[in-house]
Amino acid sequence: MRRLNALSLGLAAALAMAAPAHADTRFLSYNASDRITQALTKGVTLEVRRGLFGAVQVERLFSTTARGTAGFTRGGPDAARRVLPDGATESDIYSVDQDGDGRGLARALCPGADEVWLIMSRVRAPRPLTMQAVGRWSDGAYRHCVTLSYDWRGEWATAPASPAITN
Repeated sequence: MRRLNALSLGLAAALAMAAPAHADTRFLSYNASDRITQALTKGVTLEVRRGLFGAVQVERLFSTTARGTAGFTRGGPDAARRVLPDGATESDIYSVDQDGDGRGLARALCPGADEVWLIMSRVRAPRPLTMQAVGRWSDGAYRHCVTLSYDWRGEWATAPASPAITN
């Protein structure tokens, strides 16, 4: 029995040390698949962190066609999920960080909202992606703003470079 416990502890220690080595960052790119999405974002690249057991967390969004990035913080109020349109199956919720270009993204998706969340379908290559933008207004009401639909484009080895600035 002691040998089994020692073996279990050894295996647990090996897994704990290996966890950082197996977590990785990926850059998954998507093209807008409908007119509404194209009008708002054209295409996006998501910086995702994949954990040891395959769980994916979206950390940042890069505009594929223009300069701009927005950071995300995982989590949000359940009230944001309750205002999704009938039939929406997205459940991974991310708050759009209000620093840098995140403020512009939030305003473009939900004009007039004080806070904005993106509720996403499961991010998996090479599958399509759906994002639901939900905002909270100064009166405390949560409202669905827009559904964004994307088709898989590809995976990048590094973050996309900003377009060259021309004078």
